[in-house]
Amino acid sequence: MSRTTEEKRAAFRALHREGCFVLPNPWDVGSARMLQHLGFSALASTSSGYAWTMGRPDYATTRDDVLAHLQAMSAAVDLPVNADFEAGFSNTIEGVADNVRLVIATGIAGLSIEDRDVDNGGLYDMTTALERLKAARLAIDQSGKDVLLVARTEGLLINSEALTPAIDKLVAFADAGADCLYAPGVASKEAIVTMVRAVAPKPLNVLVWDPAWTVAEMGDLGVRRLSVGGSLASVGWAATIAAATAIKGGSFGPLGQSASGLNGIFEKFVETR
Repeated sequence: MSRTTEEKRAAFRALHREGCFVLPNPWDVGSARMLQHLGFSALASTSSGYAWTMGRPDYATTRDDVLAHLQAMSAAVDLPVNADFEAGFSNTIEGVADNVRLVIATGIAGLSIEDRDVDNGGLYDMTTALERLKAARLAIDQSGKDVLLVARTEGLLINSEALTPAIDKLVAFADAGADCLYAPGVASKEAIVTMVRAVAPKPLNVLVWDPAWTVAEMGDLGVRRLSVGGSLASVGWAATIAAATAIKGGSFGPLGQSASGLNGIFEKFVETR
């Protein structure tokens, strides 16, 4: 039986209270349903993975494209979906608030707002980033919906050595009402522990940076949730490129590695909806 949006939101918040869970990143309805079939407990969208399905680079999709994408994914699965909502698709405080209200209506269980200044490059300064986050917080509170707010700084993706400024922003975001904190690009276990302690007791999301990491060791470091960003989509693209390159060279060998049973898996979703 399908879960209601409210049930998905409650389940998502409960996941953040203890332990460490993986939040894989589907890029369309099919990949979202496959990840549900494989037994994951929640999902997160990926701005890059979705953009590539549109034949665009990351940050080149429109707000309305992303809203439609999120609504379709949220309706297609019984799992909570966390929205990669980039920088809120507006360079104004009012615009961020308006757009947060719109994304809540798609049925998502959580959303992230980052501090990247998409129009001008670089990052918003601390004061501006906080004002934007507080606008998102207020929009969620006024909606009356139990949507989890993730505050995200992109600083380490721009400068991998800027650990202290990234942590300072996360702490300020936590104090401003973020439910979960996220700084993609943190690459060492020592830095992860420092981040976990800085934002505690609020949960930290970590982007899997090293394929050698395990869920167990990240949990031991105090990480509450792990995501993979566009990596799953990139793996799919890599397999497609390799197979197509072989075909162009005259060999159909890679087609022998195709997935089987897809119709049977997806038929189950059609039958229950």
